[in-house]
Amino acid sequence: MPETPTPSDAIAQHGARILRTRWLMRAPIRLYRARLGFLFGSRTLMLEHIGRKTGATRHVVLEVIDHPTPDTYVVASGFGDRAQWFRNIQAHPHVRVTVGTRGPAPAIARVLPQDEADGALRHYITRHPRAWKRFKSILENTLGTPITERNTPLPMVALRLVR
Repeated sequence: MPETPTPSDAIAQHGARILRTRWLMRAPIRLYRARLGFLFGSRTLMLEHIGRKTGATRHVVLEVIDHPTPDTYVVASGFGDRAQWFRNIQAHPHVRVTVGTRGPAPAIARVLPQDEADGALRHYITRHPRAWKRFKSILENTLGTPITERNTPLPMVALRLVR
């Protein structure tokens, strides 16, 4: 007998569909470009990166998972290593970051090793348990795999501002 979908299953599927809606996900970029990024607070940033094949400038708005030092921001790739921005920063780690009213500032992107990614995720879950409870199932639906606090399949990237 098939299982009846729960409301949280429906939310996860709907949330994953929203994350795959290109025009909706790109809308915040326009606000950042209009110097209105402060509307999102300090929990998001705009990452400017270079296309690995085209060499063209690209932009993406990402949630800040952690801000361990004044010059470092940690973000996660909700689409795993398939995300275009993630692939691009691996090819070209010199990026620019806009946060709130600051920026764009030059930065270096570094993919976190597993232990650091696990620590960043645990720190996020501790600080934002309600947000994590809602967003976890959406990310799992998007990634196609469960997200655990140990050996997380969610790639994390540290963006260190260059002064």
